[in-house]
Amino acid sequence: MTAPLVFAMPGNERLSAKLADDRHYELGHLDTRQFPDGETYLRFANNPEKRSVAIVCTLAHPNEKFLPLVFAAATARELGASKVGLISPYLAYMRQDRRFTTGEAVTSRQVAHLISEAFDWMVTVDPHLHRYGALGEIYSIPTRVVHAAPLISQWIKTNIADPLIIGPDSESEQWVTAVANDAGAPYCVLEKVRHGDRDVQITIKDMDKWKGRTAVFVDDIISSGRTMIEAVRLLTSRGWASPVCIAVHGLFADNSDRLLVNAGARVVTTNSVQHSTNEIDIGNLLASAIGELAPVSP
Repeated sequence: MTAPLVFAMPGNERLSAKLADDRHYELGHLDTRQFPDGETYLRFANNPEKRSVAIVCTLAHPNEKFLPLVFAAATARELGASKVGLISPYLAYMRQDRRFTTGEAVTSRQVAHLISEAFDWMVTVDPHLHRYGALGEIYSIPTRVVHAAPLISQWIKTNIADPLIIGPDSESEQWVTAVANDAGAPYCVLEKVRHGDRDVQITIKDMDKWKGRTAVFVDDIISSGRTMIEAVRLLTSRGWASPVCIAVHGLFADNSDRLLVNAGARVVTTNSVQHSTNEIDIGNLLASAIGELAPVSP
């Protein structure tokens, strides 16, 4: 049996090793470094000729990662790989899904086109699908989306007594409802008015009936974290105990992880983006999806 070769882009080594171990894939090695002028050097230490290749690259801070990733995919093809797939636990450039103002770039479509040209398939975790119904609307290659909600529910059931699940806004209600129902907990949703990327006004209504429970804020992404930070401050000012903030993808722009902790929260994320807050492992979810797209061949 010929197992796919798994290669990690820098920063993805731990998750790649787990995936290779879980699926009995062969773990390859990429030599990468930067020349003094910032250009990328890349070399496959394992020969991908006539092999199915999977490249692991979570796309937090994507601008510095995307060009080396495309180089890796192109080089694997040049060296004779039969298929080249992308495992991107966090998929960037999904927010700009239409032209909000005349002249803007619709970067979600442009990145989808570039990835679809470079790879034969892709697996990701909970992409930010707002105005798209599915990745297939913009990606022309086979994709698999895996969902972390069941893992989050299980973590809550195991670690939090009497939780109250709180969603960041009305758009999150369907997702938060699924987490709450699976965790056997009540839920509510914040009312949020966003005045800018870092200026958010939060309103929480009818919370007194839940007092005594542990507030658990759940979102797909923590980036600037302003919504959660303001919500944590509002709750603690009303005498609530320290809340928990859970996200699938912890990007933590502007030191928002430290700001959340300073505001009194415990912060928990999946390992879609490597961080000290990783407590929920998505490896098995990814492994199952990869098995559908890159089966072991005889």
